[in-house]
Amino acid sequence: MAIDETDRKLLAELQLDATQSYAALGQVVGMSAGATHERVRKLKAAGVIRRTAVEVDPAAVGQGVLAFVMLDADAWMGDEPTLRALAEIPAVQEAHIIAGPASVLVKVRTATTEDLQTTLRALHKVDGVTSTQTIVVLESCFERPPAVM
Repeated sequence: MAIDETDRKLLAELQLDATQSYAALGQVVGMSAGATHERVRKLKAAGVIRRTAVEVDPAAVGQGVLAFVMLDADAWMGDEPTLRALAEIPAVQEAHIIAGPASVLVKVRTATTEDLQTTLRALHKVDGVTSTQTIVVLESCFERPPAVM
């Protein structure tokens, strides 16, 4: 699906507040509520909009420790069993196969550093993982969604 300027404006608005009515979104892009609804439906059907979600403050729900962990491995980490094993660790929020000093980069959120240690132990038990390097975040300055403009 080719994304045009109207789609980009809709996506930018939805990233700011996905609870806006189609009428409000339509005003931003100069379309009727019905036409706006149809555009958003097509963006969802094409997989451009993956899901609609609520952004929760991790610290407010007891997940104030953020870390990025690089996993070294003795084999390719992109196979289904390995990815499933990583996904089964509750504290792992994201996993990325990377080029560079490690094979996989995972984003981890826990309540305490003790919980982080427990998560690191679980990561070490994943088949093929030989070592980890952990970066603990002291403060997040900003995070942003993908730019669509």
